[in-house]
Amino acid sequence: MSKKTQFASRIGLIAATVGSAVGLGNVWRFPAEVQEGGGAAFLLVYI
Repeated sequence: MSKKTQFASRIGLIAATVGSAVGLGNVWRFPAEVQEGGGAAFLLVYI
């Protein structure tokens, strides 16, 4: 069996956790922002 990979530092773990939370929040918030921002016009600005 292979050995489990671990983070080199506690800061790396925290950075990865925060990055995942921010990314997931953006994915969940995006459809609501598109609806409120005018649909396709907002999508073009967002991209």
